[in-house]
Amino acid sequence: MVRLNRIYTRTGDDGSTGLVDGSRAAKDSPRLIAIGEVDELNSAIGIAVAALAGAADSHGALLQSVQNDLFDLGADLATPGADFTPSEMVLRIVPEQVARLERAIDALNADLAPLRSFILPGGVPAAAHVHLARAIARRAERAVITAGRSAPVNPAAQTYLNRLSDLLFVLARAINAGGAGDILWVPGGQREG
Repeated sequence: MVRLNRIYTRTGDDGSTGLVDGSRAAKDSPRLIAIGEVDELNSAIGIAVAALAGAADSHGALLQSVQNDLFDLGADLATPGADFTPSEMVLRIVPEQVARLERAIDALNADLAPLRSFILPGGVPAAAHVHLARAIARRAERAVITAGRSAPVNPAAQTYLNRLSDLLFVLARAINAGGAGDILWVPGGQREG
């Protein structure tokens, strides 16, 4: 269990932060940028949950489970090394977490009309928040890929973010009246006045 008695430690005043193994990394290192992107994604999902009236909504409950996974993912990224085996003391994203997202995507997508066009991010406020979270998930995925160029990164973490952006896309459509409220892209539709 995490226990924080004091929020500030002053140890990061030099521009570094502590990792799970006790080592320190620059706050602008690729690893820390990726962790920050995942944190921003988690915050954006929190806004979507609030727009859905919280966990009482089934979509909100799904997103809160994702938020917990994203804390695991942040801990995974903050744990240096090339051994991605989880243990009681080491959090790692595992294939079952990705499979859970895939099951949710399949269940949501089963009730959606097939896409006839690309859709614009928007619709009802909750769907717009989910679309924003989807875009942030893509940025977080790119940051994890970049971090993996300089240090080993759990492949399941990268896969999780890729699948999460798919889930958020399908979920935004589900929130938009099962896709009936999607705003369709009209290619070149604004070229003429």
